[in-house]
Amino acid sequence: MSAAATPEPASIHDVEEQLQPIPESSRTTKVSGQFWIWCGANIAPINWVLGALGVNLGLGLADTLIVLIAGNLIGMSLFGLFVLMGQKTGVTGMVLGRGAFGRRGNYLPSLIQAALSIGWCAVNTWIILDLVMALFGQLGLVDPAADNYAAKIAVAAFLMVIQVAISWLGYRAISAFERWTVPPTIAVLVLMSVVAWFFLDIDWSYAGPEGAVLAGGERFAAMTAIMTAIGIGWGITWFTYAADYSRFVSTRMPRHKLYLASTLGQFIPVVWLGVLGATLATKNGSVDPGQLIVENFGALAIPVLLLVLHGPIATNILNIYTFSVATQALDIKLPRRSLSMLVGVLAMAVVIFFIFQENFATVLDTWLVALVAWVATWGGIMLVHYFRVERRRVRVDRLFDPVGTPRLPDVNWAGLTAFFAGIVATWLFMYGLIPVFQGPIAVAMGGVDLSWLAGGLTSAAVYFVLGPIAAAKYDQVAAPQGVETPRVTA
Repeated sequence: MSAAATPEPASIHDVEEQLQPIPESSRTTKVSGQFWIWCGANIAPINWVLGALGVNLGLGLADTLIVLIAGNLIGMSLFGLFVLMGQKTGVTGMVLGRGAFGRRGNYLPSLIQAALSIGWCAVNTWIILDLVMALFGQLGLVDPAADNYAAKIAVAAFLMVIQVAISWLGYRAISAFERWTVPPTIAVLVLMSVVAWFFLDIDWSYAGPEGAVLAGGERFAAMTAIMTAIGIGWGITWFTYAADYSRFVSTRMPRHKLYLASTLGQFIPVVWLGVLGATLATKNGSVDPGQLIVENFGALAIPVLLLVLHGPIATNILNIYTFSVATQALDIKLPRRSLSMLVGVLAMAVVIFFIFQENFATVLDTWLVALVAWVATWGGIMLVHYFRVERRRVRVDRLFDPVGTPRLPDVNWAGLTAFFAGIVATWLFMYGLIPVFQGPIAVAMGGVDLSWLAGGLTSAAVYFVLGPIAAAKYDQVAAPQGVETPRVTA
C-alpha cells in the first residue's frame, strides 16, 4: 500500500515548507496511507493505559467496554468530517480556522494547538520510559529497581531524534514510516492479545473491586469520566490534526472511502488497545504500564519492547509535524523543517524535567487531558462555519491573504465570542481529577462529566447565530479586479 503522490518531490517540499494549499497535481490518489497514519498514531501504550482507567476508577469490565466502544464510534465519526475538510480544501486545520476566527484572531487557537503538540510529544515520550526500563530489566540490561536517570534520558533522546528526523522529511516520510512499521507492530499486538485473552486469567465477568462495586449515580459518573477520557473525548482530540494530513489526498478520491479509511484507522487500534488494557487490569486493578505489561508479558519482552518504542514515534511524528504547521499559521516566518527541530528541543527539555519530577508529570498529564476539551469548542465552531457559513464552498485563496486583507476580518468577534462561551461551558460541566478542573455543574450532578458535549454545543449554537452576521460584510467584498472569488467545490 502506498500514500505517496506521483509528482516531483521538490514540488511537495516547497509547498510544505511555506504552508501553501496542496495543489491537486501533488496529491495522492491512494487512501491506504491515511489508514496507516491514523492506525500507527494510536497503537501506543497510552491507549492501553487509558483502557485500564475504567477498571481503576471502579467500573466493571462490561461498563468500561461499552463506554470505550460506543464513545469512540461517536467521536471517530465526527473526526471523519474534519478529514474531509482537509481533502476538499488542501489546507491545514489551523489555516482553515482563519475564516472563523479572523486573520489575527486565529492566532489564539493556533498557539494553543502548538503548545499542546509540545506537551503531548513530551508526555508520549515520557510515559513509556518506566516501561522500557522494566523491559530492559527483563533482558538483564538495567536494574529495574534503580532510578536509571541516564538510561531514561538516553532512550528519550534516541526516540526524539528519530521523531524529529521523520517529521523533518515531511508527509511522504511520515506516510512511509507508518505504512511499513504498523503491520509488524499489529502482529506483535495480535500475539499480546492472544496471550492475554487465551492464556492469562482474565476475569471476563469482572464487575468492580470486591466490596466496592459502583452503582447508580456513582457508576454513571465514572462512565461519563471514562467517556471524556477515552470515548468520545479521544476522537475529539484529533479534530485539529485531521486536515493536516488529509490535505494530501486527491479530491478524485471518493469521500466515503477516505472517511472510512481514516475513521477505521483511528477506531480499530484505540478500541483494541483499550480492551486489552481493560482486560489486563481485571487481574490487579492497575493502570501502571509496567505492571500491566511486564508482569503479564515478561517472556515476550523483546517484541513488546519494539511495540512500546514504536508507539511514541508513530504518534509524535504527527505532533511534531502539526506543531510546525500550527506555528506557521501564527505568521512566524520560519521553514517547517526548522520548526520541527525546535519542537524536538523543547519537548526533550520537558521530558528531562518529567524524569526528575515524576509526580508533577502525572499532574501535567491530567492537565493536558483536561485542556484538550478546548478542541470540542473549536470543533463546534468549525463545523458550523464550514456547513452553515461557507456552505461547504470554502474560498481557500483568501485564507492566505496577508494580515490586513479586506476579505477576512482581522479578529472575528463572532468566532471568539463563541469560543470563550464554549470554554466556560466546558469548565462548568467538567469533572477532572484535580479540583481546578471540577466545574460547579459537574460537582452538583455528582461528578457527571459532560464537558465535551457542553463545550461543543454551546460554541456551535453561539456561532450558528453570530457567524453569518459577522461573515456577511466580508462575503460582499469583491475579489481583486472584480473577478469572483474562486471556491473549492470538489
